Amino acid sequence: MRAPIGSFDHATPAPDCLDDLVAPVAAAVHAWNGSVPAGQILYVDTDPRRADTAVFVEHYGQDLLERSANCVVVAGKRGGGTTLAACVVLSTTRADVNGVVRRRLGARKASFAPMDTATGETGMEYGGITPIGLPADWPVLVDAAVVDLPYVLVGSGRRRGKLLVPGKAFAELPGAVVLEGLGVA
Repeated sequence: MRAPIGSFDHATPAPDCLDDLVAPVAAAVHAWNGSVPAGQILYVDTDPRRADTAVFVEHYGQDLLERSANCVVVAGKRGGGTTLAACVVLSTTRADVNGVVRRRLGARKASFAPMDTATGETGMEYGGITPIGLPADWPVLVDAAVVDLPYVLVGSGRRRGKLLVPGKAFAELPGAVVLEGLGVA
């Protein structure tokens, strides 16, 4: 199948390549029941050395920058408690952690979660974390601009490979909250 964006030679429906995905992502794709059929979530094999956004778009095409999203894990703290959440924003922006995210989580302080926490809690590789397959009780904060795109390139749960996901599917993820202004320049 030809990928709907980018210059990828081959895109495979994610349900057909569950063995290429980490366990939580494969389980989420297998159990998918949103209005967007699981077969419209596509997997593309990519070079793990080029997983970071800047290097990725330099190699695969600058046009992908505006159609790519990053998923970052944040930790909101209030009192003695910590709430972990994910933020999905376009790669051309950054998550407003100290404003929108902190207020949404009702936290006194919010920051990016430490790498070992992010990877340990998600079961995914750092640099490949995706919102598909996150713990079901996590808030998944999604910038409205991500949902508005026909397809979005996002991590696959590991540094090798990316998922091409219809934008509206992000709004259907467990715990998803679509927010205007989550991603800021």
